[in-house]
Amino acid sequence: MCTRTCWAAASRKDTLPDGTTPGSAARSTGPIGGADRAEIEVDGVAMVRLLGPQDRLLTTIEKQYPDVTVHVRGNHVTLEGETREVRAARTLVDELVTMVRDGADLGPVDVTSSARILDRGEGSPAEMLSQVILSSRGKVIRAKTAGQRAYVDAIDENTITFGIGPAGTGKTYLAMAKAVQALQRKEVERIILSRPAIEAGERLGFLPGTLTDKIDPYLRPLYDALNEMMDPEIVPKLLATGTVEVAPLAYMRGRTLNNAFVVLDEAQNTTPEQMKMFLTRLGFGTRMVVTGDITQVDLPAGASGLRLVTRVLDGIDDIHFARLTSDDVVRHSLVGRIVDAYSEYDEQQQARRFERDQRDAARGDSARDGANRAERRGHTPQDRRPPWQRGR
Repeated sequence: MCTRTCWAAASRKDTLPDGTTPGSAARSTGPIGGADRAEIEVDGVAMVRLLGPQDRLLTTIEKQYPDVTVHVRGNHVTLEGETREVRAARTLVDELVTMVRDGADLGPVDVTSSARILDRGEGSPAEMLSQVILSSRGKVIRAKTAGQRAYVDAIDENTITFGIGPAGTGKTYLAMAKAVQALQRKEVERIILSRPAIEAGERLGFLPGTLTDKIDPYLRPLYDALNEMMDPEIVPKLLATGTVEVAPLAYMRGRTLNNAFVVLDEAQNTTPEQMKMFLTRLGFGTRMVVTGDITQVDLPAGASGLRLVTRVLDGIDDIHFARLTSDDVVRHSLVGRIVDAYSEYDEQQQARRFERDQRDAARGDSARDGANRAERRGHTPQDRRPPWQRGR
């Protein structure tokens, strides 16, 4: 008799793959009328960890391979469908089982990222996404996409790393995790976290309280991340001793930052002058990570320092620009689609502006050509203004 999972999977045309992993056995019964059938027996792994609560991961898997039918009975998984799709689904499950065995708590992002890595032939998701950056209070922090893994590797390999991408791609979170990791390993003596004090499109007026009370609202996201990655009882002590410093960007001028891990968040809201000032604070034994989203600039006027620095410093050794995309969004799946929709809209607007500029330039060229022809014939272009406006 099928379990509830089996019935749900069959009724939804589920998609679970067949892979050969330690503790799992896969058996293919061969093509049947142009289709393929594979049976998987998964041992030593709780199926709820593989399929997810309420079969959430199973639902995510079936979206990756909608032409594969999946039946789940206990720890037995049967795949039916077109041969190539069944093989791809089998490989995906193989990787997911390996990740579960390595202690990973899978989420929908892990499933979609793994399927994308396999489809693009970028390697093994189990090897690429299983590297733990930080473990705190039972929570493991690691890269969840290929783009995030490349970003983390760039931080390890370069003195200055820029993480540029849309909201929800883990730019600041992973940078802070690397900072805490470096402090715990005694690679640096302190962590410095900074961001510009700019409101998101609105004026809050004068805030009450001390200077610390005034700037804390702008730095609250950094405090929240610190408390999540470290023991909340230790954080105040580290702040009091200066081992961890959270400060607005304006306080960086005139300083030299040695033996530190420095993170500048929301860098799209820096001016070109502020960006230059910040980068030149670099001292010996220091690593810097600059994060931002150039599509969400809140500066009242003027150019973004982050947008400019991508052109000024591109190609310089030991400086790396890691560009994350909507594929790297690890928040709700809607966030990635929202980012894509806005990107498409911006591209359409840029195309319209370009076409309008081209038309205006063509009209200007046509008017100048007419004036030049009239001048060559010995005539001046006729002034069609009313007499009382001529001569002005």
